[in-house]
Formats: sequence, C-alpha cells, structure tokens
Amino acid sequence: MKSVFTLLLVTFFSISLCAQEESFLRDKPAVAGVGKLFGRIVDAKNNKGIDAASVQLFHKNTNALAGGMLTKPNGDFDILNLSTTDTFRLEATAIGYAKQELIIFFDKTTKGDVVEKDLGNIKLTAESQYLGSVTVVAQKPALQMGIDRKTFDVEKNLASAGGTGIDVMRNIPSVTVDVDGNILLRNNSPQIFVDGRPTILTLDQIPADNIERVELITNPSAKFDAASTGGIINVVLKKNKKLGLNGLVSAGIGSPEIYNGNAALNLRQGKFNFFVSGNYNQSGGRPKSETYRINKQNGIVENYFNQFAFSDRTRRFYSVRFGMDFFLDNRNTFTLTQNFGAGRNANYEEQNQEYLDINQQAEHFGFRTSDNRSNNQRSGTQLIFKHNFVESGKSISADINYNYGNNDDNTNILNTYSYPDGSQYAADSRVRNSGTGSNNQVTIQVDYVDPNGENDKLETGVRTYINDFNSIFNAFSLNNGGETKLPLSNNYKYREMVNAAYVTYTGKVLGIGYQAGLRAEHSKFDGELVDSARKFGYQFPKQLSNIFDALFPSLYLSKTVGEGQEIQLNYSRRIRRPNFWHLNPFVDINDPLNIRQGNPALRPEFTNSFEFNYNKTYNSGSFLGVIYFRNTEGDITRYSDTITAAQYQQLNNAAIDPSAILNTFINAQYQNRWGSELTLQQKLGQHLDITPTINLQYKKVVSNVNNIDLSNEGFNMEAKLIINYRLAARSAFLNKWSFQTTAGYESPEVVPQGKRKEMYGVDLGIRKDFMKNKASFTFNINDLFNSRRRGFITDTESFYQDSYRRWNVRSFRATFTYKFGKTDFQLFKRHGGNNHEENMERE
Repeated sequence: MKSVFTLLLVTFFSISLCAQEESFLRDKPAVAGVGKLFGRIVDAKNNKGIDAASVQLFHKNTNALAGGMLTKPNGDFDILNLSTTDTFRLEATAIGYAKQELIIFFDKTTKGDVVEKDLGNIKLTAESQYLGSVTVVAQKPALQMGIDRKTFDVEKNLASAGGTGIDVMRNIPSVTVDVDGNILLRNNSPQIFVDGRPTILTLDQIPADNIERVELITNPSAKFDAASTGGIINVVLKKNKKLGLNGLVSAGIGSPEIYNGNAALNLRQGKFNFFVSGNYNQSGGRPKSETYRINKQNGIVENYFNQFAFSDRTRRFYSVRFGMDFFLDNRNTFTLTQNFGAGRNANYEEQNQEYLDINQQAEHFGFRTSDNRSNNQRSGTQLIFKHNFVESGKSISADINYNYGNNDDNTNILNTYSYPDGSQYAADSRVRNSGTGSNNQVTIQVDYVDPNGENDKLETGVRTYINDFNSIFNAFSLNNGGETKLPLSNNYKYREMVNAAYVTYTGKVLGIGYQAGLRAEHSKFDGELVDSARKFGYQFPKQLSNIFDALFPSLYLSKTVGEGQEIQLNYSRRIRRPNFWHLNPFVDINDPLNIRQGNPALRPEFTNSFEFNYNKTYNSGSFLGVIYFRNTEGDITRYSDTITAAQYQQLNNAAIDPSAILNTFINAQYQNRWGSELTLQQKLGQHLDITPTINLQYKKVVSNVNNIDLSNEGFNMEAKLIINYRLAARSAFLNKWSFQTTAGYESPEVVPQGKRKEMYGVDLGIRKDFMKNKASFTFNINDLFNSRRRGFITDTESFYQDSYRRWNVRSFRATFTYKFGKTDFQLFKRHGGNNHEENMERE
C-alpha cells in the first residue's frame, strides 16, 4: 500500500514538472527568422473568448506536433518558433464544443526577422443545443462489433426499460443469465466492472435506465485484471457533460408488483460539471421449482423422492448517485463520484415433499415453510485524476475506489411430517437463522499511455486491490420450547489482496498490427473461521520456483485483408481464483434435500485462451466470426454426493433428510472448450434490422475424485435473435414507433455428473417517442412464454435427480420517460467586472 501511494506522489510530481516544462516552452522568446501564429478562440454564439481551450499545431505532412498551448482567460493564444516554409494543421478544442481544424501556411514574401500571422477569431460551436431541435436522419446500431470487444447501446434495448442490469444482460448477444441472476459469457463466469473498476453492487441493484452501454471483452489483454478467465463485462453508466442544465425523469408500473422511478439531473457550467440521480425499483413474483429423485444403493433403486416448491418474493432497491467533474484546464480533470444503494428482500417459500417406496407409493409427506427477510446497504466512492499531455493521446491517470457494504439476514424455517392418513410421522422441527456481514473494497490504480507516431503506443500501470469481508451467522433449533445453537453457526472473515503491474506495446510490422503485453500479479487470500480458529486460503505465487503462476502474457495480431475486412489472432493466459463461497466450509441448508458447502482445499484454475476473429463491415451491416479454444488446468467445478452418516448426525437437529445431497466444489484435472461464435448485424431496408448470434461449443471435462471417474464431454449451443423495427409515417400518431423482439435458446450442456437442461425465452418491447423526442412511452414483456427456468440432471451411483428452479416469472412493465435541457442555463450568473479584456470582442 505504501509503495502505491508513493507512486501516486511521484505521478503528481511528474505531472507538475511536465506542466512547468510546457509553460517554459510557451514563454520562450521568439527566435529571429521564424514564424509566429496568434489568434483567439471564441464561442460562435456570442463571440466571447473561451478560457483554457486547447490549441495544438501539427506539421501537415508528418503529423508531428509543432506546438500548442491553452488559451488565456479571454481566449488568446500564440505559438512561436515556427518554420515559415512548412504547412501546418491547427486543432482547436474545448470541453462542450465541437473541434475546429484549420490548414495554415505563412506568406513567404513577407520580410522581417519574425513573420507573424494573425488568425483572428476561431469560432467553436457548442456540441449540444436545445433537446429535440435536431432531426435524426440515421441511427447508430445498437450493437457495435470490434475485433477485441462488442459494445451494446442500452438505450436501444426496449425490453429492459424501467428494469435492472439483469434485464439488460438478458438481451445482449453472447450473454446468458441463470435463475439466480448469475451472468455467463460464452458459458463462463465473467468479471463484472462498473465504469472499468470492480464494484460491490450486484447487477440487480443497478437501474437499466442509468446504464449507457455494456462492453463485452471475451479475451482480455494484459492490461486487464488477470482474474478474468471468463472475459469481462464492463457496465458504463450514463454521464452527461452537455452544456447547461439537462435532466431526465421516468416512472413505471407493472405486474407482478412492479414499480420503478428514476430521476437524473446534470449541470455543466464553466469548469464544473455536476450530476445527481436517484432510483427506486421493486419487483415481485411467485416462481415454482420441482425436484424428482431416484435414490439408489450400489446402482439399485431403493426409493423415490419428489419436491414441489413455490416462493412469494418481493425485492426493493434504492440508489442515489452524485458527483462532479472539475476541469482545472483542458488537460487536467478531477472527477469525484459517490454512490449509495440499499435493498430489502422478502421471500416466503412453501415446499411439499413426497417420500415414495420402491413401488412409488407414498410412505410419508413433508411440508416446509421458510420465511426470509434481508436488508443490505452499499456505498461507493471514486476519485479520478487525469492529465492529458500536449502530445495527442498521451495521458496519465490515477484513481482511488472505495466500496463498502453491510447486510443482515433472518430466516424462520418450519418442518412438519405426516403419514398418508394425515397422522403425524415425526415431531415438528423449527430452525431460526440470523446473520450479519460487512464488506470493504479498496482499489488504487495508475495508468500511463504514451503513443509514438500513428501506429505505436506504450501502455503501463500498477494496481492494488484489497477486499475485507466479515460475517456472523447463527442457526438455532427451536424444539422443546428452547433454543439450541446448531453446528451450522458460523463466524468468519477473510482478506483478499491482489497487487498487479502491467505493460503492453502496440505497433505495426509489415502491415501486421500487434499488441504484446505482460501482467504480473501477486494474490493472497486469508480466511478464518473465528469460533474454531480454523484458517484457510492461498497465496500465489507462494515461492520463487512457481513464479510463472504470477505471470500473465497476452499477444494480439491483426491484419486488414480487404476493404472493411480484418482478421485477428490472439492469446492470453488468465487465472480464476476460488471465491469465498467456493472455499468456505459453511453448510447452507435452505433446501434440506440439496445442501451446499465450500471446499477450503480448492486451488486457483489457470486458462490458456486462443481466438481467431474475422470481422467484415459493409453498407448494410457487419459480420463477426470467431473460432476459439480454451484449456483450463484445475477447473473449479461442482461435485454432488449424498451426505455421510457422520454429516447427517451433525445436522440432525436442522431437519436435514438422511438422503440429502451435499453439493460442493472440486478441482478437475482439466477442461477443454472448442467453440465458434457467429454474429451478424443486418439492415433489411430503412426500418428493419436483425442481429442473430449463435455460439457452438464442444466441452470436455476430465476429473477423478475418490477414485470415481467424473469425466464427461458433449456438444452444446446458444442462439439469440434480436429484431428491431422502426415505424416512420406521416401520421403523427403512427410515426416514431419502435418494436423489439429478443429470443434466446440454450441447449443442454454437460457437467461432470450429468447435464444442464435446455432453456429458452422471448422478450418484447414497444416504444413511442413524442414531444419532439423529449418524451417516450415504453411497454415491455419479459419472458413472454414464462419459460425461463434452469434445470439440471445429476446421475451418480447413489442417486438420479431431475430438477429445475427459477427466480423470475413473466412480467409486464409500462414506463414513461421525459427529458429536458437548456444549454444557456446558468446557476451562477457572471456580472460585470474590471476585466475588460475578457469581455472584449474582436471583429
């Protein structure tokens, strides 16, 4: 930590020296026989000078920088020591204004020691005007495809309007969402970032209306966190920097129990940009789950078990986000952002259980109710500083992110048992669970970018990530009128720390572009069960002999092979470290027939990833084809078996069934995935476009646990189709209607002890824009056929189980949105003063 703060101090000191050097170069006296340029940068609307506008002068032929400066308070600038025989290109930019370019040369017939050229007033036009005053002729596609990433424009995702980040992910190609809201990218668990940094927020705590775009990076380079084996999904939040006052309000209602509201306000004036937003989102539902099991002994059927459950759930989330940008000048910017969020969840579940003999006749029945209430609070603070050097594209940035969260959870469980005739089979069992937890995350990062000409670029940086987590969980048996603390009770804490440094170099040789990079990471995880003083965790690398465990190289090669066509071959090595739930030996008994427990002996898995990409763009669309291969050593995977007699005895008071299945995690020997992903974006006429995506994959898992061969292999596929249609008509009512349909299908997929069952779903969205595009009405249906549910088939020597469960149900939502803005709004009016020069106009 000290070394990182030292680096930050060195960084700021270096920036100060650079600024002084730039000032010195600007203030040097003119050399005889050379040229001098001067002029003023002004606002095109009122002819007032623009303070701290950037003026850069480049040699026209070589594009090399010849000089530059920031304008004075009245907009004046001058550039000295120029060759009068050269031709130059001048770029004038200012925040909130469109860039202006001029081609400049000196009059060679002019005599004198210094040849001066007055460029007069160079007028910059504000980028934003009153909202609704511009008629949109062409639309940017919702999905923009690149070789290294895909970018999805969330505003064009009608089905997620008024929803959460989870709703957004369901409608993005290559991304799937399971019933618990876990995100998968090409059937792997990606790392989720918000604005390029780790977050403590879950995606269902981020309003869809606050997301500007989502970036999918399937094979990250060495610049990114090495713990991104499954790729990276970066959620970029909206941030308005338009001049003046701008805002948005929206409200929605739907079924089941859906209510949402959102408000955002932005003020850009002078050197400051202020922003604030607030959101409320509520949803409900009554999803169903089913389990059918055959219990076996040495492969011979002994009896049967069936379970049917309904859950009445309500989820409420609140969030507030505010902050500001301070533009010290056109090259130095400070940004401070603060987030607060909270959630309240209620879930009441009823389970009906059938215990059947070998002839499938009822032996007895069970009925279980579980009443759960949970609350959580989240906050995040981000401070960013960025300095842009005079050289185009050269910059250094430093940022600190601090995330904090806490939660509490309370559950009351009742188990009753009866014979088929209704008489009592066993005594009732009651369990009460209560828990609290807190989480602190700190990320410190410094990045430096130095381009060298048109094709070359050096990028380097350092990063420290620290995550502290504490949790107390108590479970009590309430039988016989008293409370007995169960062995399930758990008091644990852990600290995870990752220190990293990276360097990448981009260049071009013989028409082939390349980017070579290397990342080094030292990671340490220290977990402790406080009550028993039992410790678990890992450190990589642990000693110098396995230093390769800390190195993560990457290589990208690309070449243009025709007009609008590019191919790329890339490689990266990544790591997936077991998370807390993988490692923690705590036993989760929410489902008495399917309990879960972590494995403290887990090791990280390492993946070597190769991709070949072909990208073609043409007038009516684009195509991206990918062939990929991933080899994962020590693959972390799920393992299931019936509990032992000793485990049952330990958990007996918790109403665990003697034939309950214990689900845990193991390290397989390796897993290989071969795949091909094809994405087409095609316009069909002026108003219709389609985006079909298909991912074909063959998976092989090699694993052996306790002399039991768990190896499995098989083929699976995912397909998604997004259809957008925009209606244009002369009738005011029929004009500006948009329609969207998103359909997704996931085929069965092999797992070490069985397979994951198929899943499919369809979402619909309709939007009408009116009031000159200031207002819109959106109606959407999520999961039209109520078909999204996650199922598994598990087949072992001791049981065969066919089950499915779901978290969400079909929903309907209507949302109204209104945008407003005024570019000449000023919160702080500037009155007359003594600075006459600042207000004067040059004709």
